Amino acid sequence: MKIIKLKSPAKLNLYLKVVGKRHDGFHELKTIFERIDLADTLRFTEMVNGKINIQCIHPQVPLGPKNLVYKVADLLRRDFGISQGVTIQIDKNIPVAAGLAGGSSNAAITLMGLNQLWRLGLGQKELVEYAKKIGSDVPFFLYDCSWALGTGRGDIISPMKIETKLWHVLVVPKMRMLTPKVYGAMNLKLTKFGDDVNILTRYLGQNDVVKIGSLLRNDLEGPISFLKPSLLKIKRKIEALNAVGTAFSGSGPSIFSVIESRKAAVEIYKQLKRQYRQVFIVKTL
Repeated sequence: MKIIKLKSPAKLNLYLKVVGKRHDGFHELKTIFERIDLADTLRFTEMVNGKINIQCIHPQVPLGPKNLVYKVADLLRRDFGISQGVTIQIDKNIPVAAGLAGGSSNAAITLMGLNQLWRLGLGQKELVEYAKKIGSDVPFFLYDCSWALGTGRGDIISPMKIETKLWHVLVVPKMRMLTPKVYGAMNLKLTKFGDDVNILTRYLGQNDVVKIGSLLRNDLEGPISFLKPSLLKIKRKIEALNAVGTAFSGSGPSIFSVIESRKAAVEIYKQLKRQYRQVFIVKTL
């Protein structure tokens, strides 16, 4: 019985600009992805019964066709005429529906895992094409990079050769944010047209933590705050601590701060842990 075990990391968006609405109904984005060391673990076990079996004890993770992992397995089985089944065990550490792309990461790692398990022989370009069919954030996790620029729906990935490793304190309030609702609440007329992505990229390359923190941007902060006003209050509380910058990741509700050192991150973590259940110290992976 062949078993493959792989890590499935989360991401943060240090920069997320909504450029406009696309003809396909999605939004045109420009975003900087950061891979972080908060990760799930996926185990793939080949089965002879021909079934796709998803196992996860997290109550908010679906075990059937609504799970992106299931969709990947089902798509590959049909496209390649695979007779074997698979059991995929998901050990969740990444909060669900939190703007950290845990589900998208799981889907990408499933593409990689089943490519090995079922010996499909797919190269990265082919895997990326499958990833785009599953979700906008999925392709990023197929690239072995800490940083990348995402354009299009966020699915066109340009890896960035940046060695900077940042420390963050991450707070995930106990509420779910549905991405379609957040984008649905977006008013593009209120979006700022300034583009600081090149400036932020330069400071990332220079490891200038203070400048990086000052240039964090997320155009979804407006709709997130409109849908859940309490999240903006939490963000302001975090901003009052000794961090160099604070922002929402993706469509929220996760809020992260850029911290100058691990020592400073530990101090901030201690303060926030008294108020919130889901607080993490994370680093660029």
